[in-house]
Amino acid sequence: MIQKITLSFFKVILLFSILLFARSNSYAQTIVPLQLDGLEKLCAGNSFNEFYATFSYVNFPEGTTFVVELLDASNNPIATTLLQTVDVSATQKTIKFAVPTSLVGSETYGLRVKSSTSTTSPRFKNSLGNTSFPAYFKDYETTFSINNKDTNATLCAGGSITLSIDNATPSVPSSSPVNYPNLKYTWYKDNVAITGQSGKTLTVNAVGDYYVVIDYGSCTDVNFSSNHVNVATTSSGSAVTINSSLGNPFCASGTGTILTATSGNKYQWKKDGNIINGATNRTYSTNESGVYSVEVDFGGCTAIGTINLQSNGFNASIDAQDGYKLSEGETLTVTITTDAVNPTYEWYLNGNLIAGETSNSYLVAVKGNYTAKVSQSSGCVANREFSFKINGDSGPSSVIPNIIKLSGDIPYWNIPDEYKNANTKVMIISSNGDMVLDVVNYQGDWPQSNIDFKNVNPVYYYVIQSDTGEKKGSITVIK
Repeated sequence: MIQKITLSFFKVILLFSILLFARSNSYAQTIVPLQLDGLEKLCAGNSFNEFYATFSYVNFPEGTTFVVELLDASNNPIATTLLQTVDVSATQKTIKFAVPTSLVGSETYGLRVKSSTSTTSPRFKNSLGNTSFPAYFKDYETTFSINNKDTNATLCAGGSITLSIDNATPSVPSSSPVNYPNLKYTWYKDNVAITGQSGKTLTVNAVGDYYVVIDYGSCTDVNFSSNHVNVATTSSGSAVTINSSLGNPFCASGTGTILTATSGNKYQWKKDGNIINGATNRTYSTNESGVYSVEVDFGGCTAIGTINLQSNGFNASIDAQDGYKLSEGETLTVTITTDAVNPTYEWYLNGNLIAGETSNSYLVAVKGNYTAKVSQSSGCVANREFSFKINGDSGPSSVIPNIIKLSGDIPYWNIPDEYKNANTKVMIISSNGDMVLDVVNYQGDWPQSNIDFKNVNPVYYYVIQSDTGEKKGSITVIK
């Protein structure tokens, strides 16, 4: 009898425990993933980074918040950026989120929801029903180039060349994927991926059609690949082509034209048969006509290309005799002859523009260093300069400027070179009698501080004492 009572007591206790557990379990906080916006993978980038996760939830206190977390292959959580939470119903929400821009791409990410009470959901399933799927953030999403955009490259039999991703402007990160060091690449030969080649360069030792894409795994977009390069073989002595960016003839103005040789490993440029020191790149920039050649090393053989580069600018000459000795009281007429269209002329003495002299001839009356500039302002806009020096028997007789224009090309009192020496003293005195400069070996760098105009152009007085005597005059400073 006692045994039956004891057994019944234990049955009652067991039943009570089961009921208590069932009741407590009915109030457990639960998050159930519903859908991942029909997505197979998370392919984010600067142009797109918005995704949606919908889930249901029960038994959470008022004010509970939720976030979406990525899970790596080891189930470690990675925070996403919460963009918006939308209440679908009293027990259902949709979260709009963005993946981290620093995300290391992988094919095996998971996704879950976590509450502010630390309750987590099971993993979401993608549109294929998988709980692990690709997720990438694409730092670079545009086309790019290799081989300086050249679609052809030359290879020696038994040799090799290197194809590289171009990076013409490293200071602009978005100009090239090379500026994102964490990126990996997939190189292709004849539309077949080359195993084990994931760097920004590729050593090629076989002919074929080559290109490269950025490796974003399952998120790779072949529309953002490089140009294709056709690699062909050559033998020693084969011709190398040279292209001029401005054509040939070209307009010799600005920085000039850029000469580009056939792609190889090493280069040496020459002009009129003479080696151009330091010109060892694939390209060479010039503003001069001449016969240019380049020797290209293709890795086992070399070849030479030549271009007779001509300018479609204009011809000009000057009849000045450099170093002519001008006698005291003598004058000399110097004339420019040119076929420029609508030419304009400027004349300079010791670096200073000679005001009012705009014809093709100039009457030289004092010694000094002269420069004549002729410009063509229509068609091929270009200019040419001629420099010559005139000597003389007498002491310094060059013009000492009496005006300084602070907004001009030379905002200083630039006296003739013969006064710039250790035997010459230069003094400048303000209109108030203050000594503002008292130096020997003046270097043409006054004024070095701000000038107080007070609505008028200030006037200063100079005294130049040299071995040949003393010169005095005034200086007017204008803005």
